[in-house]
Amino acid sequence: MARVPAGRCVYAVGDIHGWAPVLDTLHEMILADAAASNATEKLIVYLGDYVDRGPDSRGVIERLLHPLPGFRAVHLCGNHEALMLDYIQRGENGALWAYNGGDTTLESYDLPSGLITTPDGAARCREAIPAAHLAFLAALPRMHREGDYLFVHAGIRPGVPLDGQRDEDLIWIREAFLDSDDDFGVVVVHGHTPRREIQQRPNRIGIDTHAYATGVLTCVALEGGERRFLQTASWQ
Repeated sequence: MARVPAGRCVYAVGDIHGWAPVLDTLHEMILADAAASNATEKLIVYLGDYVDRGPDSRGVIERLLHPLPGFRAVHLCGNHEALMLDYIQRGENGALWAYNGGDTTLESYDLPSGLITTPDGAARCREAIPAAHLAFLAALPRMHREGDYLFVHAGIRPGVPLDGQRDEDLIWIREAFLDSDDDFGVVVVHGHTPRREIQQRPNRIGIDTHAYATGVLTCVALEGGERRFLQTASWQ
């Protein structure tokens, strides 16, 4: 059985995609669960995709800038944060970001949804989006390890050592990782690929439960060799 370090309880949160009220509900559930834990150290690992598709990406980032009391937080980069930065910092991949829900993120910052198609769109984004939000996005790591668990947004490339993984795979990979039965040496906790149900395999746990479409935001709590799952209610 995979384990996290003794005395530590680790919560991993799946893809939020701009649904700040759903995140609020899950945070309340995490606080209640942690109150019943004997762990002396509590950590939340957010698996990325905080922005796009849902109505309040700005609100999600604002919440993540202020960790829950008594918790340490690790915020990983998802492919949607990478797309957002590609456009805002370098003016690249704007059409791809818009196609993947970037317009809703702009609207949450009171920017017009069609801004991405304008010549000065990236510059206007840099002016309108708070510097603290841009700094937060720019500093997001790609992976985090706790004991026998590795946390990433999308997955890892089978056959490649953990210290040799490419950033692109960590935030974008799907089938090559999802279909693999390899023993990775760790259990990979990931989001990125939405499923109606939690995915538990010997080598991975997938917790992207399509929150932006279903309202179901999932968290796995890891304590010692135990796993337990917290989920918000579906609005369907």
